[in-house]
Amino acid sequence: MTFKELNLIAPVLQALETEGYTQPTPIQEQAIPIVMERKDLLGCAQTGTGKTAAFAIPILQILDSAPKDNGHKAIKCLILTPTRELAIQIGDSFKAYGRNLHIKHTVIFGGVPQGAQVQALKHGVDILIATPGRLMDLIGQKYISLRNIEIFVLDEADRMLDMGFIHDVKKVVTQLPVQRQTLFFSATMPPEIQKLANTILTKPEKVEVTPASTTAETVQQVIFFVEKKDKKQLLTHVLSDKNIERALVFTRTKHGADKVVKDLSRVGITAEAIHGNKSQGARQRALTNFKAATTRVLVATDIAARGIDIDELSHVINFEMPNVPETYVHRIGRTGRAGASGIAYSFCDEEEMDDLKSIQKLIGIKIPVIENHPYHMLAPGLVKINLPKNKEVVRRPNAVSASSGGNKRNFNTNRRSRW
Repeated sequence: MTFKELNLIAPVLQALETEGYTQPTPIQEQAIPIVMERKDLLGCAQTGTGKTAAFAIPILQILDSAPKDNGHKAIKCLILTPTRELAIQIGDSFKAYGRNLHIKHTVIFGGVPQGAQVQALKHGVDILIATPGRLMDLIGQKYISLRNIEIFVLDEADRMLDMGFIHDVKKVVTQLPVQRQTLFFSATMPPEIQKLANTILTKPEKVEVTPASTTAETVQQVIFFVEKKDKKQLLTHVLSDKNIERALVFTRTKHGADKVVKDLSRVGITAEAIHGNKSQGARQRALTNFKAATTRVLVATDIAARGIDIDELSHVINFEMPNVPETYVHRIGRTGRAGASGIAYSFCDEEEMDDLKSIQKLIGIKIPVIENHPYHMLAPGLVKINLPKNKEVVRRPNAVSASSGGNKRNFNTNRRSRW
């Protein structure tokens, strides 16, 4: 199927062609007709599936066909999203797809002075893209009214829950007109999110594309077993490969992200961190530098990285394994996007073995192990055989080297087991 077969208007088709898009992704193919029929939608899709365009394109077409306002523009569409980065990304998408239409949008988020955002609102906008905190603040100051909203989009609902925004979301919903179209998107559907969806949607159509328990086939996944104290050296070793032009590195904590940046900088690798303690300006500079390849490594926490959308990102590195299996899927979904190939490296220490087991159970595959690196740590399951003269040999039944792809000898000498 092509976008032309979705009955899109010429200005939108021209914009898509300018962006180099001719064929919709599965979620776009299913969601766009539903939205244009003015039905409520419950969308379950992981990152990298083209979800933003799935609601942005039909919203632009709906608003373009609506009667034009005389005088001040009232906000017709509200898109609520959890992070600044994701809000900006959505704004960029509306700018790209709506370049040939006379539809105004603006993006508001916290962490920056509100002056410019207030001025944009005073000039009137059709589409408002907002994070919960700044939206509630400007509603309280009477700069924003939601009484004319015709379309409400709740994006990344599960991340809203993770970040503690769910109560703000519920407050926003109480200020919306009862008669409206609601589009609800979430990568996962925990019970509280399902309950929220049930309360704000009316007879929704459901679209589910690539469940969050699966990883993209375009992403090659490998594991490095390494002691915790050696992870810093292993990261430097991996990045010594000049073919890795850019890498997105994940840590569990903000402090951990900053520490990785300092360690990389000491060995001459350009790196910047992006997390919640950074100012909006610093986060945007880091993201801009990374997109422009001025910065080679971007180190991020999970929440900050949710809105990162970078074309042709070849490598994702899990410096620390996530303790929520679904988070692994979202992390490695940053690469291998739009049909491109990507590689996901994961550093796993002894304390993270249970996390690895949970991830492999979720995704239904056993991730290959790279053993031929200088910091290899023997993993559980190796059989230690005691030999005379205090010599030990470790046997791994049916061991296969992920790096060579061939059969490996069952006995590895000169290596002591820690298990």
